[in-house]
Amino acid sequence: MLSPTSTYKCLLFFLLLALVSSCKVAAPPELPTLSEMPASFDERSDSTSLGNISWREFFNDPHLVQLIDQALENNQDLLMAVQRIEVARANYVAASGRMLPSLDARFRARSGNIYNNQLNGTIYGDRNTVTQTQNHFLGLQSTWEVDLWGRLKNQKKAAYLRFMASEQGQHLLTTSLVAEVARLYYDLLALDNELETIERNIELQENALEIIRIQKIGGRATELAVQQFHAQLLRTQSRGFEKRQQIVEAENQLNLLLGRFPQPIARGESIMTQHLPEVVEAGVPSDLLLRRPDIRQAELQLLAAKADVASARAAFLPAFTITPYAGFHTRHLPSLFNTPQSLVFGFLGGLTAPIFQQRQIRTDFDRSAALNQEAFHAYQKSILSGYQEVVTNLQKLENYRQAYTLREQEAEVLTSAVSTSNDLFMAGYASYLEVITAQGSVLEAELGKANARKELFMAVIDLYRSLGGGWE
Repeated sequence: MLSPTSTYKCLLFFLLLALVSSCKVAAPPELPTLSEMPASFDERSDSTSLGNISWREFFNDPHLVQLIDQALENNQDLLMAVQRIEVARANYVAASGRMLPSLDARFRARSGNIYNNQLNGTIYGDRNTVTQTQNHFLGLQSTWEVDLWGRLKNQKKAAYLRFMASEQGQHLLTTSLVAEVARLYYDLLALDNELETIERNIELQENALEIIRIQKIGGRATELAVQQFHAQLLRTQSRGFEKRQQIVEAENQLNLLLGRFPQPIARGESIMTQHLPEVVEAGVPSDLLLRRPDIRQAELQLLAAKADVASARAAFLPAFTITPYAGFHTRHLPSLFNTPQSLVFGFLGGLTAPIFQQRQIRTDFDRSAALNQEAFHAYQKSILSGYQEVVTNLQKLENYRQAYTLREQEAEVLTSAVSTSNDLFMAGYASYLEVITAQGSVLEAELGKANARKELFMAVIDLYRSLGGGWE
């Protein structure tokens, strides 16, 4: 049989062994290497970027500027983003508070029976006597975890980085909102232009129908020709109502972004006379890392995930806690405030090492490491997506410039063809089908020209957004 001293030594040995084994810290995860960004977007390498221009200067239509102002003030998604920032701020304040000592007012009372055979000696020689004991404490007690390994510090750091990331999320929503308001506004201008084109062609087709009816009376045209001209007019009139419905839908979508009920949208001059930038510079790709909110948000999320891993690693190590106290202590409640006999103060120190929680701590660490890897890939994806969007929109802008030029020439040629077909038809050298075909072709050409003009504006807006423009 082991002696009491040997038993204590064995218990102390196993306790120290468990303490040492519990302090085995997991190795930090290794992240892949980031792909290197190209030096430029195309053969140009101008450092000036369209994204650095304020949206108030970039959009020169006062009606559009007013609409964007209203959207930034009243948009519901943006208002929700502001509240998400407040949530992140509260989380940061809470994480900061964990590093400070807590202070509590406490009153403890303990009362119980202790058999004298549990005490040293006897009371009045009777080992069966039961003693009533009381203990009362009233005062202040503080608890402070000494952050030896940086666990709380890294939790605070992660909360702060996520607070900063939430602000970048608001900037990202702002850029998207500015771009979407501009897209819908120019879409409205394009629809207005298309409706004007259709109404102009309706007037021309009504004149052509009257002429063919007169020619039928004079025996120079048949009822079939009248029916064909009439059918063409009806088809064009129906397209006019379709455009009106599209205008209503676009206005309502824009009103929704502005956070208001449906109402008419004030517009500026025609999209055909709106200003387009002659020279567009994209800057250098490295500017995207500083300018685009989604890339900056992903970077901050990555840093926050890294801080989470550091905090999870520190959880493997013992925690040291100091608990100072001061107040009144007595065995009899009526004499609690008898000073200085009842005054007490002091502190307790404790070292806590995880032993049976190793699986839970390991699980938390593995989760943090996996989220860190996920955040890394999200950051890499945001860089790749940003670069791809800029290159795509640069090419889109250039291609639609060429397309618009050709569409413009096509509309001019077909407009001339309508006049020619009318003259030939009146002289008897062309059939009514050729006149109808010419009128239908010029309508499609003018609508295609308006659509190409709209796509030009959409390409510029998309390029501006992809370069990180639209937030200040």
